[in-house]
Amino acid sequence: MGCFRLISLLLVLHTAAVASRSHNIRLEGNGYTNLVIAVNPGVPEDQNIITKLQDMVESASKYLFSATGRRFYFKEVKILLPITWAPVNYTKGRTESYEKANVIVAEPYLKHGDDPYTLQYDECGQMGQYIHLTPKFLLDDIMIGVYGPRDKVFVHEWAHLRWGVYDEYNEQQPFYISKDKKAEPTRCSKDISGSTGALSCIGSSCTVETCTIDPATSLPTGNCKFFPDKNQNTATSIMFLQSLSSVTEFCAETTHNSEAPNMQNKMCNYRSVWEVIRDSEDYKGSASMTTTPPPPIFTLIQQSDRVVCFVLDVSGSMSGNRLKQLQQAAEIFLRQIIEEGSWVGIVTFSSVGNIVQTLSLIEGDASRIALVNKLPTAASGGTEICRGLDKAFEELRKDDSKTDSDEIILLTDGINNTPVNCLTKVQDSGAIVHTVAFGQSADKILYNMSSDTGGLFFTAHDQVDSTSLIDAFAAIRTSDGNLTKQSIQLESSGQKMKAKDWFNGTVSIDKTVGKDTFFVVTWETTMPVMYVRSPGGQTYENVNFTVETSFGTARLNIPGIAQTGDWTYSLFNTLTTVQSLTMTVTSRAADANVPPVTVNSHMNQDTSTGNAPMVVYAEVKQGFLPIVHANVTAVIETETGNITTLQLLDEGGAPDLVKNDGIYSRYFINLQNGRHSLKVNVQGSKGTTRLAVRRQGRAMYIPGYVKDGKIELNPEKPPVNEEDLQLNLGSFSRTTSGGGFTVTLDPNAQPPRFPPCRITDLDAEFKDYKVFLSWTAPGEDFDQGTAESYEIRMSTNFQELRNNFSAGLHVNTQGLSPKLAGSKETFIFTPKEIPIENGTIIYFAARAKDTQSLSADVSNIAQASMIMAPPTVIDSINITTIVLAVTGSVAAICIIASTTLCILKRKKSFSA
Repeated sequence: MGCFRLISLLLVLHTAAVASRSHNIRLEGNGYTNLVIAVNPGVPEDQNIITKLQDMVESASKYLFSATGRRFYFKEVKILLPITWAPVNYTKGRTESYEKANVIVAEPYLKHGDDPYTLQYDECGQMGQYIHLTPKFLLDDIMIGVYGPRDKVFVHEWAHLRWGVYDEYNEQQPFYISKDKKAEPTRCSKDISGSTGALSCIGSSCTVETCTIDPATSLPTGNCKFFPDKNQNTATSIMFLQSLSSVTEFCAETTHNSEAPNMQNKMCNYRSVWEVIRDSEDYKGSASMTTTPPPPIFTLIQQSDRVVCFVLDVSGSMSGNRLKQLQQAAEIFLRQIIEEGSWVGIVTFSSVGNIVQTLSLIEGDASRIALVNKLPTAASGGTEICRGLDKAFEELRKDDSKTDSDEIILLTDGINNTPVNCLTKVQDSGAIVHTVAFGQSADKILYNMSSDTGGLFFTAHDQVDSTSLIDAFAAIRTSDGNLTKQSIQLESSGQKMKAKDWFNGTVSIDKTVGKDTFFVVTWETTMPVMYVRSPGGQTYENVNFTVETSFGTARLNIPGIAQTGDWTYSLFNTLTTVQSLTMTVTSRAADANVPPVTVNSHMNQDTSTGNAPMVVYAEVKQGFLPIVHANVTAVIETETGNITTLQLLDEGGAPDLVKNDGIYSRYFINLQNGRHSLKVNVQGSKGTTRLAVRRQGRAMYIPGYVKDGKIELNPEKPPVNEEDLQLNLGSFSRTTSGGGFTVTLDPNAQPPRFPPCRITDLDAEFKDYKVFLSWTAPGEDFDQGTAESYEIRMSTNFQELRNNFSAGLHVNTQGLSPKLAGSKETFIFTPKEIPIENGTIIYFAARAKDTQSLSADVSNIAQASMIMAPPTVIDSINITTIVLAVTGSVAAICIIASTTLCILKRKKSFSA
C-alpha cells in the first residue's frame, strides 16, 4: 500500500482506543501502575523467573528514572502466574489475563532465538501491543553478553511499548551514504565510534576479514558488521545500542541522526526519540521529581479455573428469530467453544433476573448437553439488565464468595427500561464482562461495561443470514495463553438461499488442527440436505449429523483427528421459498506440543467521530512466528446490515509498517453512524503461505566490540534455522471476530473528505545517469481508488527538502498518470537542473493529490547517490587474536597471522 496520512486528529482519537493492551497501564503522578507481566502456562515452574523479573524491573525503574530526566518510574507491578504452577499463597487475579498482559514470558516457537522484542504496528507515538521475553533471556546470564543488562533492555522495549518509538538501527540496511559522501553505519547518535569487519565463524574458529564494497552503492556488502568501541564518549542512544555501558539517554534533537535509514526516522518523520516522548500525554501530564522514587511494589497473582456465567436477555423483543439465533450461538459455545474443566452457569433476565442453571463443571459431552437443555425457550416482559447482573454476581459468589476473575457473557437487544445504575458495581466486581449488543437498539452502556472490566465487546446483526452472533460467542475463548486448549473457528458463512438452490463451500484443515472438529449447520425454517466430503473422498450426509430441531441446528463431529486437506460442503434448500442457511466449522490443536495457526484482529480504535479513517489489523501467526503471503479479507458490517469488504495487505506500506511481518492491514473510510462488527477471513495456500521471522522492535544484538585494538566477540546469538521456516504449512482456513466498534458522526457536519495517504516507500537510485524512482500508489481517498496526480521534488540538501518541501526543485511528471491504489509505480528521468557526476547525492520526496486538490503529507525522503567506489574504501590491519566471551569466561582463540581484521586505522572515521 505504501502510504500514510499523518493527521493530528487521528492521533487524538487513538487515545480513546483500547486495542492495545498498554492502554490499561496507568500513570499516577510519575509512577506507572497496573503493569501486568504474565507467564505462559507452557513455561515450567521456576521461582527464579519471579526473582529475575523483580530484579529486572526494580533496576529498570532506576534506569528509566534517570533516562527520562527524573520523570518516570515503575510504581506497581503485577506478575500473573499460570494455573499450571503450584499455588504458593498467591493472590487471586481480578480482571488480569495473559492475553491482556503488557509483558509476556514465553518460549519462542521452533527455538527461533531469544530476542526480546515488542510487537508494535501502529503509528509513531501510539502504544505497542506487548513485550515478549523468553525464560532463557531471564535465567541465563550469557544473554547479558548478547543483549546487554536486562534492565537496560527492558527500558529499550518499554519505550517501544509505551511511547511508540522505533529502533534506530536497521539490520536490512546497516550502512548508508551520508551527506558528507561517506559510508556510515546506521546508528544514533553518529558519535558512536567503532570499526567494520566481515565476521565468519565455523565452530570455534572465527575470522574477521575486510569488508567488500558494492560498486553500485559504494556500501559494504555481505556479512559486513559494525563493531562499536567498548568505551564510548557519548550517552546516546538507548534505542540504538542499550548494551553499551556509556549509553544512558535517548537521542534528542541535538544528537539525533536524521539521515539514518531506520524505522524511527521513517515512522516518526525524522524526529528524535526524545521529541516523541516529550509529545506524549505522559510527559505533558507530569513534571520532574525532586525526590528519589521508591522501589516498585510487586503483587504475585495466579490464574484460576475458568468460571463463566451467561446473562441472557429474554425480554419480549427477543422472541422469534432473535431467540432462535441466541439458542444457536449459545449451543455452539457450550458444545464446542468452552474448554473442559471450566465452570458455567446460566442467568436470564427480563423484568426480573432468574438463575436457571447453577455453576456446573464441563466434563464430557453429557455436561455440555445438560447446559444446552437449560437455554431459554421463551421470551417476554421488559428489560432490566441490572437484575440479570445481580443474579449473576449472586451465583458467582457461591464458590469462593468473590467474583474476582470470573467471566460474564451479557447479551441484550434492548435499552434498559430504567436508567442503568449498576455500572459502578460491575466495575468494582473484579469480574470480566463480555458484552454482545444484539440488533440496533441494544443499550449503549454495554461498551462501558466491557471496556471497564477488560472484557470483549461485540455487536451482532439480527438478520437470520448473518453469522455475527455465532462469531461473537466463538471468539470468547480462554485467555490463559494455552492455545492448544482453545477452539479455533475455521469457517463461518451464511447465505439467504433461493428456492431449490445449493450453498457450497470449501474449508482447508491444516496439520496444526483437526481435533474436536465440528461442522455445524443452522437454518431458518427447514433442515436442508447436507453433504460434507473429506479430502479422501468420504461423504457425510444428514444421517451422520446430530440434529437439534427446536434450535434449527445440525452438528457433525469428525472422529479422531480430521484429515488434512480441503473439505467441501454442500447444503441444498429443499423449500420452494427463500430461507437462510449458515455453516460454522471449529476445531482444536491436533498436537498439544504444536501451536495452531491463529488469527487476531481488531480496529485501531473502538470509537470514532468519523473525522479520520480507521485501520483494520489482522495478525496471522503460528506460535510467535508470523505467517506471510496469506489471503486476508476483512468484512465490516453495520448494525443495519450494510457490508464493506476489504482486502488486507502485508506489503510494507501504510497502514502496514513492515513487509512480511504477518500483520495485515487496511484503512477503513466508509464510516457510517452506529455500531459495527468486524470479521476477518484468512486463507493460506499450499506452497505459497509460509512462516517468517519477526525482525522489528527487537533489542539489538552486537556480535562484538573493539577494545584495546582487539575484537571481543559476544556469545554467539542462537542461529535461526531457515529450514524450519520452509516447513509446508499446507492450505488452511481461519475466521475470527474482531469485536465491535462505534462511529458517532456529527449530524450537522459535512461528510469527511479524505486526501490520498502518505507514500512511505519511495525509493531512488541512479542507473546510467538516470534516476529511477519507485513507490506504491496511494488512492484518491487514502489507500482506496486512484489519485489524480503526483508532485515530486528534489534537492541536494536533505534538511531543506525535509523542512520545506515546496522549496525543492520540481520534477516534471507530465505523462505520469497515477495507477490504482496498491499498484507499483515507477518513474525514470534525467535531472537536468543538477549536474550528475561522481559524488552527486540527490534527495527526493513526493506526494499525491486527489480530484478535489487535497494533498497527501510529504513522503519519506529517498536518496540517490552517484559515488563510484574504489576497489577498497576501508583500510585493514593484521591481527592475531580475537577475544571470545564464552559462558562468563574469556577464551583466547589464536588465528593464523594471515587472517585480517577490518579495523580502521583512523578509528574515528565513523565518528561525527
